[in-house]
Amino acid sequence: MTVSIFSPLRAIVAAVIAAVATSCFTGIESTPRITDKEVSRRNVVVTEEDRWLADVTPQPLAQWQPGKQFYVTDSKISLALEPGNDAPAQGSVLRYLSSRPVTSLTGGDDTELVFASSSGGEAVYRINADKSELDTRRSISVPFTIEMSMVDSVRSRLVGRDLYVRTSLWYDSVGNAMAGLKYIPVKVIAVEPGNLVYPVKVTFSTSAGKECPDTASVFMSVGAESHSARNFAALFNFSNPRDRYPMITDANWERIIHGRVAVDMTRDECRLALGSPSHIDRYQGTSAYGERWTYENGVYLIFFDGILSSFRQ
Repeated sequence: MTVSIFSPLRAIVAAVIAAVATSCFTGIESTPRITDKEVSRRNVVVTEEDRWLADVTPQPLAQWQPGKQFYVTDSKISLALEPGNDAPAQGSVLRYLSSRPVTSLTGGDDTELVFASSSGGEAVYRINADKSELDTRRSISVPFTIEMSMVDSVRSRLVGRDLYVRTSLWYDSVGNAMAGLKYIPVKVIAVEPGNLVYPVKVTFSTSAGKECPDTASVFMSVGAESHSARNFAALFNFSNPRDRYPMITDANWERIIHGRVAVDMTRDECRLALGSPSHIDRYQGTSAYGERWTYENGVYLIFFDGILSSFRQ
């Protein structure tokens, strides 16, 4: 949908600004990312949400105890294990047993990590380093697994908590993406292992009635990837975001919740609705200052003097 309301002179400028915006909208929420230099220089404020799960990180090998659990995200893990071992299925759990020194084919010192599989057999993962070196590392990554101690820690802090969801990219019970609402109250009802990219799955209930499902999930990063665009602070707020924007009208806030924009919205309102653009072009005319925001999903917004004048969504 393309919407445009402005004067003939601005229409000419807008036509130039919009000329390269030709792709179609896919309905997927934009990942928060800005390439514009001025916007990227804004001071970053560390919030309570940023700090809440900052200490949830993988354990170093020196702290592993027998029985430590790892969730298998993909049956391809068999390609990373030593030949002749059990082939753990996706969704199964490995339990750490011990480590042992072995000699590599070149005569070097390697270490094997030994796990018990769900079927009762052994699964062995070899690392090209000796145990003393591994003990100095901050973490050890076992391919295609999620360290369950991190999931357990997130679960203990989130289940039962009332939050406000910040993203409209939700998932149903079988993992299919769906369009949800943002900045609405939710209650966390479950935390489970996620997938190879985002290790934690957070399931919540809503009270928005027919506008969205009763329950939905989001996938979240933790640990080394906790700075990403899908960390806790990017997905949830402790307090109602509406309270921070008293100047936004109820009509525009309703649009923001549904991820929509309208002519005459401000740049801040549009950013709340759609996320930050992937690129910003600026144009200085004789009577107006123009900007064109483009998104990876084909949406573009055209502003004059900071007010939305034309868009495609």
